[in-house]
Amino acid sequence: MLFTNALIFQGKKGFVRGSLRFENGMITEITAGENGETGEDLSGARIIPGLVDIHIHGCAGTDFSDGSTEGLLQMGSFLAKRGITSFAPASMSLPYEELRKAFRSAAEYTAERSSTQARLAGIHMEGPYLSEKKKGAQNGEYLKSPDPEMFLKLQEECSGLIKIVDLAPELAGAEAFIKRISGSCRVSLAHTEADYEQAMRAFRAGAAHVTHLFNAMPPLHHRMPGVIGAAFDAGNVCTELICDGVHIHPAAVRMAFRLFPGRLCLVSDAARCCGMPDGWYDLGGQQVKLENGTVRLADGTIAGAGSDLFTDMINAIKFGIPEEEAVAAATLIPAREAGIDAETGSLEPGKRADLVICDREWKIKAVFVGGNRV
Repeated sequence: MLFTNALIFQGKKGFVRGSLRFENGMITEITAGENGETGEDLSGARIIPGLVDIHIHGCAGTDFSDGSTEGLLQMGSFLAKRGITSFAPASMSLPYEELRKAFRSAAEYTAERSSTQARLAGIHMEGPYLSEKKKGAQNGEYLKSPDPEMFLKLQEECSGLIKIVDLAPELAGAEAFIKRISGSCRVSLAHTEADYEQAMRAFRAGAAHVTHLFNAMPPLHHRMPGVIGAAFDAGNVCTELICDGVHIHPAAVRMAFRLFPGRLCLVSDAARCCGMPDGWYDLGGQQVKLENGTVRLADGTIAGAGSDLFTDMINAIKFGIPEEEAVAAATLIPAREAGIDAETGSLEPGKRADLVICDREWKIKAVFVGGNRV
């Protein structure tokens, strides 16, 4: 298939007018300017890579922690329609058997998904190795210290699908866990009270990611820079940012993009209520309420998000982030963090035809997953 007269996203170059061809699910050619062949004229519409959400709990009324393959298939259909062509579902802090069930459902999803559902980019294991005082909406009953044997058993159960595992580095055994696990799975600092020195020790041990920057961690203070300052100094650490307009003030979004150029990825952190009407929903065994786009526990604690990654990317642009930076933060950078950037995340010959076609106002006109129109 050939698209002509399109504005094609080309990373730091921004949008380049030209044509894009794909065959057998793979991009085969991108040409700047006039192609000379007859194809589908997009009349200046944009083509961007399919989005990659590496931190999403649920959407469309279902949640990864339910342990339901059918539920994951429902998620995959919803996400593809919203331009998210790859996703890494995130677990909550739960007992081993419930995590095992959820992780096995992810392995089953890869075998059962249709060609028009979002691909699984791996699993994001958010709990249970988290701080009690910074647990947020995580269930404190199931929190525990980092346990490499437990992790490795779960990794075996899901055939190595865990791509990111979270922990609070101040917990007993955290540094040993990082040294043992970081060679095969990205270790992320999350839900933590760690100070700058504790975070730096974790990064030196092999941690290389920070889960939902600013949220569930000490704030950036000029005498106590904490995890945020350590991630800035570490240089090779990628940070996540929830850009739903609730978790982070627009000024902090702009600051984060300046602090972490090229190493910040947008994530949705969406709960099962994403795409659903206002009301009460379950999140990791706790009741949360979606109201006017905000998700909270009964005590008012923010508990996940109600918007999807495509909406968050547009929010970032509205908040003043340059388009090319916002798109990269929702595509190539998270693809890199999940280890799938050789396959997707950018528009290049040899990569999958995971495409989103949008008009000039960013309204989605069409989505392709591996060349299959959703």
